[in-house]
Amino acid sequence: MRICASFRKTMASSFAVCRLQMRGRASLAKCLQKTDAFLHRSIGTDVVVAQAEATRSDESDEKNGRKSLHTLHVERQEQAERSVLISCQTSTNEKKFLKYLTKHGEINKYFFYESYGVYAVVEFANQESVASLLEGVAIPGGSHESAVPFKSRLLSLRNLGSVDSSNQLSGWQCQPQTTIPINELIKRLSREESINKQISSLTEAYQLTEENSRLRFLVCSLLKDIATAYFPECTIKPFGSSVNGFGKLGCDLDMLLDLDSISGRNVKLPKSGLSLEYQMKRANSERAVTQSILSVIGKCIDQFGPGCVGVQKILNARCPLVRFAHQPSGFQCDLTANNRVAMKSTELLYLYGELDPRVRSLVFTVRCWARAHGVTSSIPGAWITNFSLTVMVLFFLQKRSPPIIPTLDHLRDLAGPADKSVIEGNDCTFVSDFNKIQLQSNTETQEQLLGEFFEFYATFPFSRMSLNIRKGKEQNKPEVAPLHIQNPFETSLNVSKNVNASQLDRFVALCQESAWLLQQSETSTPRGGGVGDEGAPTPWGLATLLLPSQVAGIKSRKKRRREPASERIKGLLESLKNKNQLKKS
Repeated sequence: MRICASFRKTMASSFAVCRLQMRGRASLAKCLQKTDAFLHRSIGTDVVVAQAEATRSDESDEKNGRKSLHTLHVERQEQAERSVLISCQTSTNEKKFLKYLTKHGEINKYFFYESYGVYAVVEFANQESVASLLEGVAIPGGSHESAVPFKSRLLSLRNLGSVDSSNQLSGWQCQPQTTIPINELIKRLSREESINKQISSLTEAYQLTEENSRLRFLVCSLLKDIATAYFPECTIKPFGSSVNGFGKLGCDLDMLLDLDSISGRNVKLPKSGLSLEYQMKRANSERAVTQSILSVIGKCIDQFGPGCVGVQKILNARCPLVRFAHQPSGFQCDLTANNRVAMKSTELLYLYGELDPRVRSLVFTVRCWARAHGVTSSIPGAWITNFSLTVMVLFFLQKRSPPIIPTLDHLRDLAGPADKSVIEGNDCTFVSDFNKIQLQSNTETQEQLLGEFFEFYATFPFSRMSLNIRKGKEQNKPEVAPLHIQNPFETSLNVSKNVNASQLDRFVALCQESAWLLQQSETSTPRGGGVGDEGAPTPWGLATLLLPSQVAGIKSRKKRRREPASERIKGLLESLKNKNQLKKS
């Protein structure tokens, strides 16, 4: 998938929510009274006080340039509800395209990308423009009797006149929206002047773009149009890597069907007299309800959802889900329902990433390093997951002196009434107001932190100790497992239970090798513009860490300690020495 960065900014707009029938909704203030109930869940407190505190918190954070995840969700959902996704022909003339669309109203932003063809994301200034556009959209002709008559904001552009070869979309300069190949990344990093700049360059190359983020929320909005046929007040929102600040280009789109926002749950019944309640089907458990809902929504997506293919209903998993590919966007999608703990985990990671820019940079760097050496994988198995690796980075940053980020328990102690959250008996409370969090002064550079990360885990006592970001300290393992990382909220669970001994040993061996490599002057300093055999800059610093390693599965750590540096390091150092000698001669 490739995306064309072509933007136009116009006036700010009001918020409206699109229903399946494309009717307008009430104002943002009225909508917020119904939505995001679990993000600002109040347990045993006055709801009005909690909502007021949440509003003040969001306003205060925005003044300081940092938005809460709740605020980010609302803004992105507003944009998505005012947007349409259009499949375009490569011969489409941009000026004619925009002229046609602006007949229905002003456009805030638009951009093009490639995924099974050329698509345009167009955000109008208001909801009425979307409704006006859809009034003139035709049902496909020809074999229309076989088409499922479900109308959505996923449209196809047809050119009924002569083809204008000037200013075609196919000739535009586009930027890729998947991560660049590792070899290209190594070349890019090798041209940087310092390891700090290498880390920043890697983060910039891997993190989600503004356009990609908008597209993810738009896909959620399109799917919500299907779900609202059954649950008119529901929302579908992204969680995980798509919004926590640690997602890389091309990552899967994890979505939550939120039914907590449906009104009527907290209606105060009179102490006497008459009252009404809805008649509803009942099931044996909330899990059974979730399975039933996802089964129906999954079938609707399969039968009625344009561009949704390969739909699988995985309802017996620990967390039931519907998995499918959304071809117009190129995203692999997982849809769950009422997965509240996962949403709180997303919010926590987002908060940590916003506290200090070094957090995200180190996570991106370590994740890239791990994927380059097969420590993590997109295939389920005994590998360390990205979530486990992220928690390991957070734990390391809590252990710095002074700590770079606070413990989860400290964030819980700072929480106000609006932050109180207990989900299925698990305490998921932590502060959301950035202004209440006072960070300690730690001036370590990204380069220093990267080297210290590898040294920290190269000698960590994994055989005895567990990682706990609630306390910010090691604790004795509560169960037998090669790697034990306590789930931040469901504290009885080990998020790294899948990791076997050989994978952990390999991770430790790579940490030892990388720590040693960063200490060598031959590989930790710029090569002065030197080039390799094929004219590419000579790898150094972080680029060196991404080169293929010969660390194999090692059965015991004692054996590994006796082994000399890997052949990869020897060969690299020998090659650098030979090149230096040739230059001198």
